[in-house]
Amino acid sequence: MNTSEAPPARATPSPRPGEKLTDAVTARFHEAIESGAWPVGERIPVESELMAQVGAGRNTVREAIQSLVQAGLVRRHQGRGTYVTARSALVISVARRATSVDRRDGLELRAALDGAAAAIAARRRDDDDVAALEAALVERTRAWRSADRAARVSADVALHRAVAAATHNELLLELYDGLVPLYEEVLTADVDHDEDPHSAEHERLVRAVVEQRPDEAASAVTSILEPLIDDA
Repeated sequence: MNTSEAPPARATPSPRPGEKLTDAVTARFHEAIESGAWPVGERIPVESELMAQVGAGRNTVREAIQSLVQAGLVRRHQGRGTYVTARSALVISVARRATSVDRRDGLELRAALDGAAAAIAARRRDDDDVAALEAALVERTRAWRSADRAARVSADVALHRAVAAATHNELLLELYDGLVPLYEEVLTADVDHDEDPHSAEHERLVRAVVEQRPDEAASAVTSILEPLIDDA
């Protein structure tokens, strides 16, 4: 990421009546995250750059960033910088709640959301989405050839997220991102097989989205998740 791009340089934010400068700067940083100028997973600009961009002092910028840390929107990594972890408080709230449910509830929620996302994606996907889905399918196949459970889970989630992204529905994708910790949790028990038990269904899912067959796309999701729900 080009960290000099966001938020764009402006005059020092003018607080509203009764609002502290720190709150105004924090609001600017929230804006950068919610707009996607600071994408999830990317490092935010360093402190000196932020000071220049918002025209505020070091303490003000530090307090504003600490507010984002406390809200769960960014996370500091020693020696690496501060990274965006979520686009909104909604995602944080959903993620925290999702990790407290049992496996069956989590799988049923995933089936409902993934099925809807697959059908919408099949109607709206564009050429970039097709390329992303094809790449995610290849990566999922590659990951399954290894014995790395974490890689298998990550690749599976990435493929389904690519389907969600192909809906071009920002709220749906935001909700999906909030549920990723839950998806990773419920998948952990299903990646220990020597052979991928859902390879054909994932292939069918991608083909249905690419070929714009909504009913088939939703059906493929059902085929993937219903057996897991029955065994939960």
